[in-house]
Amino acid sequence: MNFETSSNQVRGLSFHPKRPWILSSLHTGVIQLWDYRMATLIDTFEEHDGPVRGVHFHHSQPLFVSGGDDYKIKVWNYKTHKCLFTLLGHLDYIRTVQFHHECPWITVRVWDIAPLRKNNTPPADEDDIMGLTQMNSDPFDATVKYVLEGHDRGVNWAAFHPTLPLIVSGADDRKVKLWRTNETKAWEVDTLRGHSSNVSSVMFHAKHDLIVSNSEDKSIRVWDATKRTEIKTFRRENDRFWILAAHPETNLLAAGHDSGLIVFKLERERPAFALSGDSLLYAKDGFLRRYEYSTQKDSQVIPIQRRTPDSSPSLNQSPPPRTLSYSPTENAVLISSDLDGGSYELYIIPKDRSEDAKRGTGGGSAVFIARNRFAVLDKSTGQEEVVVVLVVKNLKNEVVKKIPLPIPTTDAIFYAGTGTLLCRCEDKVVTFDLTQRLVLGEVHTPSVRHVVWWSNDMESVALLSKHTIILASKKLALLCTLHETTTRVKRGAWDDDNGVFIYTTSNHVKYCLPNGDSGIIRTLDVPIYVTKVSGDKIFCLDRDGKNREITVNASEYMFKLALMGKRFDHVARMIKSSRISGQAMKGFPEVALHFVEEEEGDERVRFNLAIESGNMSVAVASATNINEEDYWYRLGVEALRRGGNSGIVEFAYQQTRNFERLSFLYLITGNLEKLSKLMKLKKGVMGQFHNALYMGDVKERVKILENAGLLPLAYITASVHGLEDIAERLSIALGDDVPSLPQGKTHSLLMPPIPVVCGGDWPLLRVMKGIFEGGLESANEEDDVEEGDWGDALAEEEEEDGEEEGEGSGWEGLELPLQLDTPKVSAFMTPSQGMAVSQIWSQESLLAAEQAAAGSFDTAMRLLNRQLGIKNFAPLKSMLLDLLIGSQSYLPAFSSSPVVPLAVERGWSESSSRGPPALVYELSQQEEKLKSGYKATTSGKDENLTEAVRLFRSILHTIPLLVVESRTEVEEVKELVTIVKEYILGLKMELKRRETRDDPVRQQELAAYFTHCNLQPPHLRLALFSAMGVCYRARNLATAYNFAKRLLETNPTESQAKTARQIVQAAGRNMTDATELNYDFRNPFVICGSTYVPIYRGQKDVSCPYCTARFVPSQEGNICAICDLAVIGAEASGLLCSPSQVR
Repeated sequence: MNFETSSNQVRGLSFHPKRPWILSSLHTGVIQLWDYRMATLIDTFEEHDGPVRGVHFHHSQPLFVSGGDDYKIKVWNYKTHKCLFTLLGHLDYIRTVQFHHECPWITVRVWDIAPLRKNNTPPADEDDIMGLTQMNSDPFDATVKYVLEGHDRGVNWAAFHPTLPLIVSGADDRKVKLWRTNETKAWEVDTLRGHSSNVSSVMFHAKHDLIVSNSEDKSIRVWDATKRTEIKTFRRENDRFWILAAHPETNLLAAGHDSGLIVFKLERERPAFALSGDSLLYAKDGFLRRYEYSTQKDSQVIPIQRRTPDSSPSLNQSPPPRTLSYSPTENAVLISSDLDGGSYELYIIPKDRSEDAKRGTGGGSAVFIARNRFAVLDKSTGQEEVVVVLVVKNLKNEVVKKIPLPIPTTDAIFYAGTGTLLCRCEDKVVTFDLTQRLVLGEVHTPSVRHVVWWSNDMESVALLSKHTIILASKKLALLCTLHETTTRVKRGAWDDDNGVFIYTTSNHVKYCLPNGDSGIIRTLDVPIYVTKVSGDKIFCLDRDGKNREITVNASEYMFKLALMGKRFDHVARMIKSSRISGQAMKGFPEVALHFVEEEEGDERVRFNLAIESGNMSVAVASATNINEEDYWYRLGVEALRRGGNSGIVEFAYQQTRNFERLSFLYLITGNLEKLSKLMKLKKGVMGQFHNALYMGDVKERVKILENAGLLPLAYITASVHGLEDIAERLSIALGDDVPSLPQGKTHSLLMPPIPVVCGGDWPLLRVMKGIFEGGLESANEEDDVEEGDWGDALAEEEEEDGEEEGEGSGWEGLELPLQLDTPKVSAFMTPSQGMAVSQIWSQESLLAAEQAAAGSFDTAMRLLNRQLGIKNFAPLKSMLLDLLIGSQSYLPAFSSSPVVPLAVERGWSESSSRGPPALVYELSQQEEKLKSGYKATTSGKDENLTEAVRLFRSILHTIPLLVVESRTEVEEVKELVTIVKEYILGLKMELKRRETRDDPVRQQELAAYFTHCNLQPPHLRLALFSAMGVCYRARNLATAYNFAKRLLETNPTESQAKTARQIVQAAGRNMTDATELNYDFRNPFVICGSTYVPIYRGQKDVSCPYCTARFVPSQEGNICAICDLAVIGAEASGLLCSPSQVR
């Protein structure tokens, strides 16, 4: 399916003959215009009253016609979004409308629109495109030629064959009928049965001998028109189908249903091909063909699909090849297709004649892995499940060996070098070494459709999905990911000379650089499939399998490659020799900056580019020329952010008279001298008071409060800080209004914090100047602000203040202009921000515990689901959070700064590189829990057994989040899973037995099953002793005798042995059972973990993918009752708890 919409019931459809558009008319009266390649709604048209059942595009004019239940036919101009005119005359619902393909008629009731026939060029008046002023609207009569009788109920649709004298019809009698005509009569040929409800629409396929029908039974059916048999059926769960439409030129079909429309193809158009040096081998029309790029020679090699001469390529005969693999040394070709559920054909291309192909089935994928060996992905259905293995064969199609795959859910394989394959499953791709049988790399990706290797050494690979492209290294280390959100990725090829991946979508040729940058090279009218890229030429196959050569302009991505490689001499030559678009400089503002003219209109652009690239010298010059407050503010913020250039920050704040920010800047840089002088400038009481606070100058604070008339505050400030003379003077001035001071309080002087960096700029890294910075150095020297210029603004302010306030005020004595030593910004840079440790952990690990410690809970849960089938994560929530908290530590910083997070690494040392996260759960802790569980089991009390189950299950919950180092420890962990699983099962049955007091038979059965759990000898003796007693009291002497004999074989205690011998002696005289139990100790069995019933050998069962507990088939899909984590019967790759398991 290519495209799907969601809307109201669709009653009419029409494809545009040239553009990728489709009209859909709805039951609500709305007409929608969609672009099915971009999956976007272009326009809507609303003038009909009631359902619109028919729409049709004009073949040459920007028109379409519609007809509906309001008895009206409307002709629209979709460019102007206007209804040009309305035709009246029908007295009932209008079911279909259509422009005549030659004459200017609208068929159904035929109207003469003869003025349109005169020419196909639009008239001067855009609204009169149909020539309405001359139109004769009188209808003329038509003569009935044939009457086709045969349907039992109303006929809903009839259609002509495009070339043959055939008619197909569909009706409410649920039948599709085929008719033949000649000059004089028409007769019924055959009836196609299969629909279970009214047939809504039916049509002939334009390119194949097929009939397509849809129905209110929610199905679309495809019929062989020659054999009159059904080939395929497509169904929807809840939607009835109403209408079908076919594209006039391409292989596309559309169907309208209750909740929208779908656009689809009946078979793949993507050609299967393989490259070999200068040649392309591809499949077309039942033949293997070879195309030579250098000579452009296209030749037929061998037939690959044999048909009788009169047969046509139809869906039921031979589906098109899906993949093609070629061995140049042996001149052998492997072709895979979907025939018989997945099959392959092996052809040896001879020099003189063609040999019969060697065929194989069961393999959806087949690729060469060596000169004379190929691998087939074989899916065979066993007794219980589908088994997927890799079968290696020789050129005689003989099996050489079978190899188990690392991922049981592998559904496709791709070539990855000699003896190596890429194995694809639902959400990832792994590199698998067939010789060592090891996984060499892994990358998570949506379902991959195609794999494109770069160059002969295969150092890079492109993985193509439906909407995603992933570029990775040979070992699947991720380079970049690119998403196409609105269109599909078709095919691609590497430009081997430059390392750029060129690919096509439905409507564009695009490029992708290794850093993830991408762009459009050119637009396409129809999709193509790239096979090779050489320089500025792209070789491709079109939908018809024809080889095409397209010349493109590669200057944009070549320019970006030169910028990325810092080959500025190449950049300069490209700029001089060709036109480079501004889009090509996206991401390189430092380059774009030097191509912006220093004119008034471009000054703001220069400033923005200078800020983005960190070129503070140009930014200062541009801000000076612009001289607006917003730009000075941005300059100050950016200068502070990009390395703490306090000189530029100070200058920017001076220009905007931002004294509050200037005061704070002096405070944090420790420039108390200038802060003291700034405090004398009377620019608001609050500003002066803040400066006094910053300085810790109590006398100045008292003076400011006194001058502001706040005598009580001034008195309190002087008194608490011990300024008795000033306090006494203020108390006289206050008289009887002297405020009282709080008693019993200890006063302390409020002092500002000590700055981290006192004076100067922040530490910076020295960098080399590029060709562009060097070229502008002389120009920038003229723009540098002289030392005396930095204080001009404040000097003027000083004069103004001096005039207003008199002597002692203003900026006298400030020694302005300020003494600034501006660094050479272009030769220094701020250290770049490194990658977060948690991100490194997440990228480098495949272990769920380490992903959780890094905070990647989604990834951890996906890994646990894929490896162990875990779906119930509620029991693991607290442990996942513990792993995250335990891998982080926090260090206190300054009093006004947040704490500093610190990653805690496992096995850290000064000499080692970044290590994995420290984990709070260890194997030794689980061993201690196991001992505690053993002790609680030995006690035997109900509450102790419940506690033992909790402890054992806690171990099962913790093991998926364990990480061990050696292979030996991995085996210990797996053994621990088996041990606790057996104990949980046994103890749950024992607790169930103790609750079942009113059913003695069930009590005996549960006690008997408990003895078949794999327990430690002391606990097995307790289970046997209990079962022996329960059965003996119930007079099941034969069964009790069996338990007693087993107990005596386990070296029991003296009291246990004495009781067992007594029961053996008593039961031996009467070896009978009073009641029949569902228990046969002679027939090996396992116990269902949910129902506690035996599953004897030969009976079907399902298991938990994590704890391996067994269950009856009816429990499949439920959460395992033993581990309470995994889904019973789910597919999983197995426990992964050590780096040693991943190469």
